[in-house]
Amino acid sequence: MAPALVDYTTAEKELYEFDDLKIGIKGLVDAGVTHIPKFFIHPPECRANNSSTRQNNGYDGVEIPVIDLEGFNENDDRRVKMVSAIRYACATWGFFQIVNHGVPLAIMEDMMESIRRFHEQPQEAKMEWYSRDFSRKVNYYSSGDIKGRAKPVQAEWRDTLSCRAADDQWDFDALPELCRREMKEHMKNMIDLQEKLSELMSEALGLSKDHLSSNGYLKSIRLSGHYYPACPEPDLTLGTIKHSDPSLLTLVLQDKSNGLQVLHNDQWVDVPAVDGAFVANIGDFMQLLSNDKFKSVEHRVLATSLGKPRISAATFFLPCAKDIHKPCGPIKELLSDNSPPIYRITSYAEFMSHYRVVGQIGGRALPHFKL
Repeated sequence: MAPALVDYTTAEKELYEFDDLKIGIKGLVDAGVTHIPKFFIHPPECRANNSSTRQNNGYDGVEIPVIDLEGFNENDDRRVKMVSAIRYACATWGFFQIVNHGVPLAIMEDMMESIRRFHEQPQEAKMEWYSRDFSRKVNYYSSGDIKGRAKPVQAEWRDTLSCRAADDQWDFDALPELCRREMKEHMKNMIDLQEKLSELMSEALGLSKDHLSSNGYLKSIRLSGHYYPACPEPDLTLGTIKHSDPSLLTLVLQDKSNGLQVLHNDQWVDVPAVDGAFVANIGDFMQLLSNDKFKSVEHRVLATSLGKPRISAATFFLPCAKDIHKPCGPIKELLSDNSPPIYRITSYAEFMSHYRVVGQIGGRALPHFKL
């Protein structure tokens, strides 16, 4: 029998009541739910089993690019090939996987285990971190930013531990002790990897290799440790709704569970787990700065009925905190008579204000800034 249509206004009220319990999705699962609450039920057209979309891992032989960073510091053909591969991936997919990136496997494994450890600790121990005050350095919450959205949207089957640093200045003592050491080591390595990719992306745009870094475009950081519990009715909900990122660059460490998908040529394509790899994707603000030379694409995470949770660590690189109100637009070195600006002058603060209106409910923020 098909589920009844959901009154989403009533569902929103019940979602807020659930959020006030501060138990997260993990708390629901631990309580033994066999049917998901109605505020998690998404419209049929948005679900993974919607017949208007097709999901394939490498449909028609097409697969998400995998870029090998072996030999990054060598000035030889390998570097040239890396830049070419980055240019292709950023321009055509907006998503790619990175191998031989220099981050030790032990650091990656420790990070994933620390996320699991935080989310699977006793509920009472986690509740002190539960907050939707995003001015805090650390937050634990479920279902995304449900109270910052412009209209009622179905909840997502996901718990998150999030922390942030302005201009990569971390207060590591503010992190939960249970995962502090692992998150600290992970972030040190993420900053190093971002610096490598920043060079390659700058060169791929035809700019000096220090262009993105010297302008502070990827200076601030937000880290989210996501925990997607097994769902009793995964066909009715989503782990993360369709969206694009507001960042410039996002780096994702995912476990061996499937579920992450990218929208490519109107097809949902699985992003398979590759041993020792990071997933990278271009964010909306990078597309704006690059004047559409790099593409930010929509993606989502499916809910799963498998007996174990899906775990990931997403690192978002954002503009320098002191410059978020500074006027900016497409990088002037990329403009010419044959390549006029596509986007108007704005600021990251203005962009984020609009993203919170449309981007968090499955829309796209970029069209609002087109000339």
